[in-house]
Amino acid sequence: MASLTGFLRTILIILLVYYGVKILMRIFAPYFVRYMSKKMQERFGGQFQQHQPDRNRPKEGETVIDKMPEQRQSSDKKVGEYIDYEEID
Repeated sequence: MASLTGFLRTILIILLVYYGVKILMRIFAPYFVRYMSKKMQERFGGQFQQHQPDRNRPKEGETVIDKMPEQRQSSDKKVGEYIDYEEID
């Protein structure tokens, strides 16, 4: 008789835990889904901002120089001969 009472008590505890978790999930699942969707939206927005920097964006039609060319000095080195090729018919 003691083992039957222990068995029924175990089954009752399992059922209470199962239904308790089920009820809690119905209450907290919308908040959890909303939180996760907000996190994913922030992550997606962060990746989009890496590819599209907006802070130093020039206006349309404006000329922008990203890097100034280096000053080249004229060289006195002889590079080679100039060969003029002619077409043969």
